[in-house]
Amino acid sequence: PSMLTQKQRTTEGGAAVAHEPGKARAHEKYQRLVDDCRTLPPTPTAVVHPCDQSSLQGAVDAARMGLIAPILVGPRTRIEEVARQNKIDISGLPIVDAPFSHASAEKAVDLVREGKAEALMKGSLHTDELMGAVVRRDSGLRTARRVSHCFVMDVPSYAEPLIVTDAAVNIAPTLEEKVDIIQNAIDLAHALGYPEVRVAILSAMETVNPKVPSTVEAAALCKMADRAQITGAILDGPLALDNAISLESVKIKKIESPVAGRANVLVVPDLEAGNMLAKSLSFLAGADAAGIVLGARVPIILTSRADSLLTRLASCAVAVLVAKARREAGTKAVV
Repeated sequence: PSMLTQKQRTTEGGAAVAHEPGKARAHEKYQRLVDDCRTLPPTPTAVVHPCDQSSLQGAVDAARMGLIAPILVGPRTRIEEVARQNKIDISGLPIVDAPFSHASAEKAVDLVREGKAEALMKGSLHTDELMGAVVRRDSGLRTARRVSHCFVMDVPSYAEPLIVTDAAVNIAPTLEEKVDIIQNAIDLAHALGYPEVRVAILSAMETVNPKVPSTVEAAALCKMADRAQITGAILDGPLALDNAISLESVKIKKIESPVAGRANVLVVPDLEAGNMLAKSLSFLAGADAAGIVLGARVPIILTSRADSLLTRLASCAVAVLVAKARREAGTKAVV
């Protein structure tokens, strides 16, 4: 993929967005994703504690586009007051009354367990509050998989959407936990319709160095894929970021790999590296980042108040496709 030659900087939803003269609008990948999902039935989605303008408006916008069928879970009077103050039409949307944010998370999880919702969407509560209810052993939504987060990033200068994991949930994952993190991302890529999933295990270099533990783990993960302990993708690592996404860098360093220079899934060593990578792509490369949590019984949509409308809709569209893949797989856990 070629880099943008001339960039015009604009602002959309508080984030920098790059545009290339003579090209269609930058985030055409997200638009295609949203358009594809509009042909599917809306996914019943419990919207947890939508008690501010951005979270309530995001749910209503996604419903208007036909992506989700929202069930608003939270204090009825506060939700109705936010809607009135911001002139948001919530008529016809069901509200499940819950007195405060923790109770909202618990009731939303109950809706999933009762089969009334196939996705969760974070409102104005803290992520920790929502995830606490999700991972509770007795009444949560655990599966055999480790819960992990993926950004599906629309980078204007890259040929296809990039999945970056994990930049939001697992702080310092072990080798065992990385197996689940990678498998979650691979299954997500299949749900999104990637014809080939190419996973780059990132480190600071492309050679195995015993002094850099992430390079040793990367090599082990690739061998685990060779032994079918990780399935559904081609893995390579360790790879530095330039080796993962730049064919020119691969040519210069004479790396022979079906993944190097063409990766569409980037696995980072830890949360700090993932957070910096995702924000660098957003603020320096004009990318948008749709966020989703995987590994639970249903996909969990995480949005930020700074997200543009299109990013919010893309996050919902990703969840719609994951929910569709789960339905098609029946009782088999896909993501």
